[in-house]
Amino acid sequence: MANNMANNLMQQAKNAVNRITNGQGARNGADKQAARNAIQSAYTNASPEEQQQLQQLEQELEQNNELK
Repeated sequence: MANNMANNLMQQAKNAVNRITNGQGARNGADKQAARNAIQSAYTNASPEEQQQLQQLEQELEQNNELK
């Protein structure tokens, strides 16, 4: 069950970052914070490989913030 929850949180994190980086989100502070929160929630129960993917998502989010 925990693995399924981790996968769900991982997908939520990916979706949140994708919405912002693809221009679908409002790019406001609340959207960015929601994406960060999703990443942090997923990170807690993630495998080392998933943690690396989450770090990449966080980097994408930070890069997108610098570009906008």
